[in-house]
Amino acid sequence: MGNARVLATYLIETPYSLEHAAAVMAGEQSTGTFVSVPGETEALKQTYGAKVLSIQELESVERPTLPGAKLPKDGHSVYRRGEVVLSFPYHNFGPSIPNLLATVAGNLYELEEFSGLRLIDLELPIEFTEKYLGPKFGIERTRQLTNVYGRPLIGTIVKPSIGLSLEELRILVRELALSGIDFIKDDELNANPPYAPLKERVKVVMEEIERVADKTGKKVMYAFNITGDIDELRENHDTVVAAGGNCVMVGINSVGYAGVSYLRNYSEVPIHGHRNQWGAMTRCPLLGMDFKVYQKLCRLAGVDHLHTNGLNSKFYESNESVIQSVKSCLTPMFGNDTIMPVLSSGQWAGTAMESYQAMNTVDLIHLAGGGIVAHPGGVSAGVKSMKQGWEAALAGTSLTDYANTHQELALAIEKFGRKK
Repeated sequence: MGNARVLATYLIETPYSLEHAAAVMAGEQSTGTFVSVPGETEALKQTYGAKVLSIQELESVERPTLPGAKLPKDGHSVYRRGEVVLSFPYHNFGPSIPNLLATVAGNLYELEEFSGLRLIDLELPIEFTEKYLGPKFGIERTRQLTNVYGRPLIGTIVKPSIGLSLEELRILVRELALSGIDFIKDDELNANPPYAPLKERVKVVMEEIERVADKTGKKVMYAFNITGDIDELRENHDTVVAAGGNCVMVGINSVGYAGVSYLRNYSEVPIHGHRNQWGAMTRCPLLGMDFKVYQKLCRLAGVDHLHTNGLNSKFYESNESVIQSVKSCLTPMFGNDTIMPVLSSGQWAGTAMESYQAMNTVDLIHLAGGGIVAHPGGVSAGVKSMKQGWEAALAGTSLTDYANTHQELALAIEKFGRKK
């Protein structure tokens, strides 16, 4: 394994000196503990110990962000914040995401020297790709399967999220497929419920998608939610593929990175990664991890699409955070391994303009739930309005000017009220 190392960057807050706090981090997550122990030789620490590469002091605050921090015996006046970079020997854990996480995001969060700690970046050696092959389909092969080029994939989510009977679902999918939409996904709440089991749902959905494809020549990509226990993932995947399906969705935080990697090893269709529960991992600015780190782990494990939220969404996340998340997904790690960002939440035709101006890319899946199915002209008009929003953005014309000659866009502006 040579001299390969993993570099982890943290934002910390501590009542101790930054140097002391960094040394505690390095020791706790490699060769040390709270007291010296027999066998902890200098040679062992030199070979297996984590090293503090850099410390950048930031601001100080009067009150702690998180509870439970132990104060120094000689008292303290402030809680210091800083960025710390630690270097871990790759040979401590090898090509294993679960064991990597035990190192870079393990007991650190519980150390009483800290009133805040957040993993904000992670640099991984190429050796990880010996085991983790990354996205199998990514952006290029997703476009090949959908035959959509030069613009984002326009998609929606099955709504109501839960409760639709199989026949109600059949009618909705038929209408959506006939509208010319590119992509449909199950809601993350709907996986394998007793009232509409996955096998029966797959059969109904694919009958309608294939029927419409025979008529129009366009086969919609449908992401079936196959989330479940590890021993269910393969059976659920095979059910989708056997029926002619072309995408599966998993709740990444429900099945774990190891579950995603397991699925990627035999998946014959793109893996649509949903990040539900992500807020619990990131919403506190001095706890958890940044999306920049999260998407690297998801990508390494093998997702092809990853949710990032959308601009002006119903969630707490700032637009700047969403923009940076999209850019992270589109930044290569180990060559051609970018993944398709998925914009969702509160999206409609009008968000195309601002999204393109801010993100400067069409390599997106742009999902609109209410923005399509609640369009006053109906589902088909909702899909057209989304495409028209992107046409206006790519043409560099204003939304209102384009709406003068495109009724569906005009109705969307009137309905959803965010005029540009």
